[in-house]
Amino acid sequence: MLKFLSTSGLFSFKSLRVTFRCFSIECLNEESIRKFISDNTEILSDQSLTPEIKLRLFTPNCRFWFERPELWPFDDPYWAIYWPGGQALSRYLLNNPGVCLGKSVLDLGSGCGATAIAAKLCGAERVVANDIDSVATLATRMNFELNGLDPPLCVTRDLVASDPARFDLILLGDMFYDEALSGRLRVWLERCVRAHRSRVLVGDPGRAPFQEPRIEKHLCKLAQFDLPGPVREENYGLTSSAVWRFVPEGVIQ
Repeated sequence: MLKFLSTSGLFSFKSLRVTFRCFSIECLNEESIRKFISDNTEILSDQSLTPEIKLRLFTPNCRFWFERPELWPFDDPYWAIYWPGGQALSRYLLNNPGVCLGKSVLDLGSGCGATAIAAKLCGAERVVANDIDSVATLATRMNFELNGLDPPLCVTRDLVASDPARFDLILLGDMFYDEALSGRLRVWLERCVRAHRSRVLVGDPGRAPFQEPRIEKHLCKLAQFDLPGPVREENYGLTSSAVWRFVPEGVIQ
């Protein structure tokens, strides 16, 4: 089954980094990849915290839910799951549209693009979806189109390794899943806030790296949501997910 595993409270896919000559992304044009995504996902909306948003996702009705992982042709398909942190963050934005209204917004680690979609639905003036997986950015564009929206600017470079760009609002769902990445994010987000006064919102269900003291001391909890039954089942009984504001020490909220 092509599905995430649970290890020490973290969720991750099996490594699928096997590339076949006939299927490698370099050998496929955008039309072919779009067709592959359409053929191997199902459109869902009513099994998440955000029934307003339709997404192409993996479900038990999809071939690769049960197929041997080594047959998957691309990198790990994190974009094909609507993760609980992203669901909470998207729900929070839809409940509080003024957070995005007229703002320039960065969805960092955008995955399926749900949070970027929520920001656009709430009236964001400019939305940038960033994911280092080029297949994810294509899935994001497809999901925007599915919701009747013009696709956002999609960026695939590692922004966390670059100087902070100016955004009014930076959104991160389910990005604090790895200790090393969490440390890099903390440093970069501090720079963003101090350089541009960016507001940073994080959606996370309580993964261990996110609760590390050096990160936890910067967090202010804004909301918590009970997860729907199907999401609980897919996340090994996880019952809730929350939204936090990241505020570096010495910064006035």
